[in-house]
Order: sequence, then structure tokens, then C-alpha cells
Amino acid sequence: MFDVFDPALVADPYPALAGLRSRSPVHRVPGTDVHLVSSWDLVQEVLGAPGTYSSNLRSVLLRRPDGTATSLPMDGGGTIEQVLATADDPTHKVHRTAVLSTIGRRIRALESSVTGQVDRLWSAHFSGTCGDWAVDMADRLPLNLVAELIGLAPDDVPDLLRWAYESTEMLGGWVDEARLDATVRASFALHEYLAARFEEALDRPGDDLMGELALAVQLGELEVGTAVLVLLQLVGAGGESTAGLLGTAAHRLATDRCLQNRLRAEPDLVDAFLDECLRLESPFRGHYRHVLADTTLGGVDLPAGSTLLLLWGAANRDPARFEEPDLLDLGRDGVRQHLAFGRGIHFCVGSALARLEATVAIHALLTRTRSFRLDGPEDEAAAWVPSIIVRRHSRLRLALEC
Repeated sequence: MFDVFDPALVADPYPALAGLRSRSPVHRVPGTDVHLVSSWDLVQEVLGAPGTYSSNLRSVLLRRPDGTATSLPMDGGGTIEQVLATADDPTHKVHRTAVLSTIGRRIRALESSVTGQVDRLWSAHFSGTCGDWAVDMADRLPLNLVAELIGLAPDDVPDLLRWAYESTEMLGGWVDEARLDATVRASFALHEYLAARFEEALDRPGDDLMGELALAVQLGELEVGTAVLVLLQLVGAGGESTAGLLGTAAHRLATDRCLQNRLRAEPDLVDAFLDECLRLESPFRGHYRHVLADTTLGGVDLPAGSTLLLLWGAANRDPARFEEPDLLDLGRDGVRQHLAFGRGIHFCVGSALARLEATVAIHALLTRTRSFRLDGPEDEAAAWVPSIIVRRHSRLRLALEC
């Protein structure tokens, strides 16, 4: 029996996911109406049928105190507005257009900013012989850039980081009862902060994403509340994929001196390396879909109103799609077809920025050291966030030889 909340899956979920994929690629979580979808072909089938499988977030899995799973409603009985990643077309297209136009226009200007941010973080936290890459680079860098992109004050980033991770903790399923109130408070605090900043932007729209959304409100294309929810989602989840990728890449390199030396000698391979990291350790382990009509998937009947959790991490290691899927292969054909950034209309709007940040940071790690390794035994130097949604380090201490 597959246990989605098995503690052993936090450190290394992939052997169990491989067994799930081969035995039960559409697997109902006991005691819930949630099905896990783990094979490449079936995930693709769901993504190709948005009329049957909605992106709306209606419920999530939650771990009970006894370790079993339950399903927690998230949509207020249909009253909570769905935006951006959880919206369906045509609404989703309006949100996505506003965000992409800003990112696309500013991505070149952000290159120097990314480099400057990496330089500052390196000088502050990695100028000695050790440092926590997860806490002081992977977590901080993305939120610094998200704040700049949106138009938020740099001094507010520490609060934004805390609110972002706490407010999305519930989605990961592992939050206990003692933490539920904290996650709700963080969500309200982040919403209140963003609403206040957006009110200011409506009076004086700037050349940033908040200004772009303010103009859309003034043109009648968005409601104020919708624009604030878009910002809430971008701050809440905007740093997760980059933080996950930065941690995975550094961890892989810290445990493979030969790979470090090869990338130092052939820096053009960093791009392929990052794609393999994305495939092997997808920063988002999965995303939810809502079943709109009675249907069948992989021979399993799915009633309308049930929920799917598409397991990107399992599909990206499906041997039916990738040969020797558990190996890191810098020459792998078609590696960019992985699902780490999603697929189709919900392909991650920040994927280009995430790649840019990871490229600059990993180049810095390789060029500013002669070598680096984990600072202690694996179980002491590295730790993963317990979550069924994100794949991100909570700790990654590195010993540096500069």
C-alpha cells in the first residue's frame, strides 16, 4: 500500500513512486476522493483535456495526527476566486498576459540585477569556508527578484519570505494542527500587505508588475481583488521553483567532485545540467486538478467533483519516456520536454527568470570555489522540506574551498 505521507518519502520518494507508477498509475488515496497520477502518458492525457480536468484548486490532501490522509476543502464552497495558476481559460489568459508582458519586457534588464544579487549574497554569506546554500542563497535570491519584478521594497523581503513559505505550507499537506493557525495568519498578513501596496500603485502606477496590474484595473480588465490575489500567488509560490532548483543543483554537485570539475571545464554544460536537475528533482512534486465530469483515466472511474494530484516528479522519471530515468545525463535527448515547469497554458510564467537565476548562481558557485562538498554527513548537512507539493531543501550546508 502506497502511503503519500510516509516520512521516508521526504528524503527519497523515487523508489516508492516508481513502484506506484508501475502498479497503480491512477491511485486513490484511502479515505479521500483524491487520485495520484504518476505515469507520463496519463499526466499528458489530463493536461490535454482542460475541459474535463480543471486547474481550479478545490481541495488538498492533509496529514492527520495519526499519519493518515484526509481531504481539506480550499475553495470556500466555490466562493474563493481562482487566479493565474489555478484559473481556467478565458480568465487564466487575462491574468497570464498581464504577468508575462512584464516579465518578458524586463527579463534582459533583470540579468544585471540577478548578478548583483548573487554577488551580494555571496559576499554576505559565503566568503568564508562554509555556508547554508538553502537558507542564504536558494531562499533569498528568488524572493529578492520577485520583489523587484513586482515593485516591492527590498527591506520587506525578509517578511515576504516568511509569509510566503508559511502561507503555502498547508498545500504541502504536512502541516500539523499547531501550525494551521500560523499558516492562516501568514496568508492574511501577506494579503493585507499586498493590498496596501497595490492601493498605492493605483494612484501612482510604476514600471513594474504591480503597475501593469494597476493599469489593467484602471482599464476595467481586472478587479482590484483579483489583481491582489495574482500578486499573492506570485509571492507565495514565485520563489519555490527557483529555490528548489538551486538547492538540487548545489546538492548534486556537492556530492560529485567529477561533475563539478567537468562543469568548470565545460561551463556550456550548465544549462543541460540544470534541466536534468529539474527533471530528476522537480521543484514542484505535483499540482492538483479538479474533475469536472464523470470520466475514466487509465481504466479507473473518476466521478465529477473528485481531485487529481498530478505527480510531475514521478512522470519525469518514467522509463516509458526517458531512458535510464534515474541517471543524470548531460547529453540526454529531449530533456527540455520534462514537466518540471508544467505544460501547456499553465507552463510556469517565471520559468525564464528561474533559469536565469539558477544559471548565474551555479556559475558563481563553480567559479568562486576550487571545490565544495557537504559540510558533514548527508543527514546532518542536508534536509528537505516535508511536503507532497514542493521539493525544496530546508538546509544545505556546504564546505567551501576557495
